[in-house]
Amino acid sequence: MKRWLTLIISFSFLLSPAHAARIKDVSSVAGVRSNQLIGYGLVVGLPGTGESTPFTDQSFNAMLQNFGIQLPPGTKPKTKNVAAVAVSAELPAFTKQGQTIDVNVSSIGSAKSLRGGTLVQTFLKGLDGQIYAVAQGSLVVGGFSASGADGSSVVGNTPTAGRISGGAIVEREIPNPFARGDFITFNLFNADFSTAQNMVNAINNFLGPETAKALDATSIQVRAPREVSQRVAFLSVVENIEFNTAEGAAKIIVNSKTGTIVVGQHVRLKPAAITHGGLTVTIKENWKASQPNSFSGGQTKLVPNSNVDVDEEKARMFKFEPGATLDDLVRAVNQVGAAPSDLMSILQALKQAGAIEGQLIII
Repeated sequence: MKRWLTLIISFSFLLSPAHAARIKDVSSVAGVRSNQLIGYGLVVGLPGTGESTPFTDQSFNAMLQNFGIQLPPGTKPKTKNVAAVAVSAELPAFTKQGQTIDVNVSSIGSAKSLRGGTLVQTFLKGLDGQIYAVAQGSLVVGGFSASGADGSSVVGNTPTAGRISGGAIVEREIPNPFARGDFITFNLFNADFSTAQNMVNAINNFLGPETAKALDATSIQVRAPREVSQRVAFLSVVENIEFNTAEGAAKIIVNSKTGTIVVGQHVRLKPAAITHGGLTVTIKENWKASQPNSFSGGQTKLVPNSNVDVDEEKARMFKFEPGATLDDLVRAVNQVGAAPSDLMSILQALKQAGAIEGQLIII
């Protein structure tokens, strides 16, 4: 418990009021982003760890027909060395035709493993339904599976998912608005009015007044050259400008699933008194035999005899004076020996009482 609370105190000391950051570290250029691609294909060459499902058989027959092979009607192929898979990839911004990207391959049927398989030619499409890349190659699978004749089996990691490094060739480029218009827009990763204004001031101080302006708490618009090569050189300068980011809002983040609690440095407490105690109720069932009187004709029975004990701990109270800080809160909770779950309840009660200056966010 002390070790956990010490971690919170140490973390609060590491937080500096403000620090210089490069523009490229806290924002991104609007329109310059990656795009998701998805495709459906077949993995062949599996050592009997594939599947025989209706959609796998249908896909396998369609592939054979593309090569001019027609199976006799009613023939059901044995496709234990074939698996139907979903192929996904991300197409980064400015990726050119002929370049390669990595692909992820995941089984969508009942295949036991994709280890040793090869992905046959698969089209990767975007949201618009257009083909942007073609994937093919041997899979690298980190997981494994093995089974014995008696039905026992062992599985390590995930044998039904793999990756092909550079497994897709880009066939179509995605246009972006980087070279359009007279402005470049930077979008902050974390929206904040103060940070946006600080960024505007830093750009204007470096490049001259009226070069940049804030559109809102997220977007900063910067006047830029229209010629592409000049715009690239201009952006390489702007994205390395350093400025002081604003201090974040006072927040307490509570993860109710893991018991993780993070308290921001600006959290303040109003005058409040807290009592922390516990009530333990123990119920014990003792069975005893009920013996009937002689010649009564009754039968011996077991009847319950319940004992209820109540043990109440001595509640301890601590009081916060005006202007109490994070350190005061941590030290006070440490004195009463509260567990993370108890601290969550204390924080919720303080928030409901209006004694916390800051946001309490429970996830």
